[in-house]
Amino acid sequence: MESQINSLEIKMRQMLELCQSLRAENQKLRQQLAVANDHNKQLGERVIYARTRMESLLAKIPGAEL
Repeated sequence: MESQINSLEIKMRQMLELCQSLRAENQKLRQQLAVANDHNKQLGERVIYARTRMESLLAKIPGAEL
């Protein structure tokens, strides 16, 4: 009986350690996702700016139509 309790205690510790590890990994992944989303937003804004600038430059070329 005592060996079963000891075995169960070991398994519970392992499960708790795994849970803590997964929580830490999940938090790290959430942070990475937030950084990636921010970077993606910045790139989208740069694309819009570049498109606007290109359209403005093309409009200045005589005979050029969009």
